[in-house]
Amino acid sequence: MIEKKDIKKLKGSQKVAIVLLSMSEENATKLFSMMSEEEIKKVSHAMSNLGTVQQEVVDEVLSTFISTFGNNNSYFGNVQTTKKLLDQVLDKERVESLMQEIQGPQGKDTWEKLGNVNEEMLALYLKNEHPQTAALVVSKMSSEHASKVLSNLPEKFSYDVIIRMLNMGSVKKEVLDRVEKILRAEFISSISKSHKRDSYELMAEIFNSFDRASEAKYMTLLEKDFPDYADKIKNLMFTFEDLVKVDSKGMQALLRAIDKSKLTIALKGSSDKIKDLFFSNMSQRASRIIQEELEALGPIKVREVDDAQSEIINVAKELIAKGEIEVSEEGSDEYI
Repeated sequence: MIEKKDIKKLKGSQKVAIVLLSMSEENATKLFSMMSEEEIKKVSHAMSNLGTVQQEVVDEVLSTFISTFGNNNSYFGNVQTTKKLLDQVLDKERVESLMQEIQGPQGKDTWEKLGNVNEEMLALYLKNEHPQTAALVVSKMSSEHASKVLSNLPEKFSYDVIIRMLNMGSVKKEVLDRVEKILRAEFISSISKSHKRDSYELMAEIFNSFDRASEAKYMTLLEKDFPDYADKIKNLMFTFEDLVKVDSKGMQALLRAIDKSKLTIALKGSSDKIKDLFFSNMSQRASRIIQEELEALGPIKVREVDDAQSEIINVAKELIAKGEIEVSEEGSDEYI
């Protein structure tokens, strides 16, 4: 918070930022449009980091214009207000570039920051990189985000990235340095040369997050070219159909934890075996309601079914990690 005692310490760019925040958007954008790019950058940096400014400070800085400020007791400068004003005077690409420079990394490191990057934009960027570089970048993402990025890459390139990820060894520090420089991010000191995540476990998670079409497409290619890879991935994947391996106690725990509205959509695209598994672990009334909803549901997009099933699988995985659900290797005969 900027208080009265801090007034003498204010820089010129901070004072300008206070002036702009105190104005209407229309007037503020007019002033922005009259500035040079360097001036916009300095003021934007200052505005994004102002935080709360006490009214006494505003009064001091803008004593000749107090009557135009209304009854606000304070003003708050942050990234959102800065971007909103910049959008009025700069093109979208320039605003995005400037905001990235202002904000810096959104997570603790470069790899967390990738989670905030739109998958289409990231795929557009990665397709111009070497597949090995793309593989390294994708390997640092969450499985859900990675699956979306891979789905947006050209098929041949994406498949090449998948193969390289499966064969990726320990990542050298100089390679990380190069990739970070390309991504215009901070140096990652916490990742050592010996850091390695099991490539098959990572790929299994990515395949779990793929939409049905992408999963089938890339699994078919792997089965044809690298059957051993395909087998290892399939053995590590946990799909909606794998819920048949969960016993009655575990299914009831899962039913208590999931969103029932998602269950109806998830069951729309499932086998009779899975439907019977869920229905047999519900009360007759609850089972009847879900079945009636299924009959009334009508056509639904495959992607919606995939998303609903993925959400339920994620809940199941959390319960498995907590020890509240046990998964047998062969599955139970109880529901067959």
